Amino acid sequence: MKQEQFQTLLQFFKVLADESRLKILGILANQECSVEELAALMQLKEPTVSHHLSRLKELNLVTMRPEGNSRIYQLDSEVLQSISKEILSPEKIASLVEDVDIEAWESKVLRNYLEIDINSTQGIQRIKEIPASRKKRLVILKWLVSKFELGINYSEREVNDIINLYHPDYATLRRELISYKLMQRENGVYWRLMQT
Repeated sequence: MKQEQFQTLLQFFKVLADESRLKILGILANQECSVEELAALMQLKEPTVSHHLSRLKELNLVTMRPEGNSRIYQLDSEVLQSISKEILSPEKIASLVEDVDIEAWESKVLRNYLEIDINSTQGIQRIKEIPASRKKRLVILKWLVSKFELGINYSEREVNDIINLYHPDYATLRRELISYKLMQRENGVYWRLMQT
């Protein structure tokens, strides 16, 4: 998300983070009103309503037209739809984390559950324990399935031998790789699936 869009989104939420302003928008979505009418409907003083309207005007959410000595306000639904389409789409909201390391949590799980095998001359990492949490277990299983090559068929014995390099409970981990759909098994033949 561009910095300008981010600032607009931030301002949008700051302006709407007020119960009175949200209610004013709701009223103006149904009908045009003057400050005097809004003050009566909201049971607020007119200067307070004017302040809220000025905040809503910062985002162009309300429009004003003169009518005699009064000013009549209404919701600009096109601006609201435009903000919704341009800034509040799931893709734009997802882009808010572009500068956040979304793999940081997985890295932390791996640091907590893996250790260097001191008996290994190659510095092989071993699984200290199988996590009880399903989410953490999935992180460990994704790491483990990366030890299998794509496009290669393995016998059950080969799968057990590979898993045993990283944890002695190869039977549980083998079943978990299947149940989490990281590996497939058919007629005693195992292979790694693409989704990891």
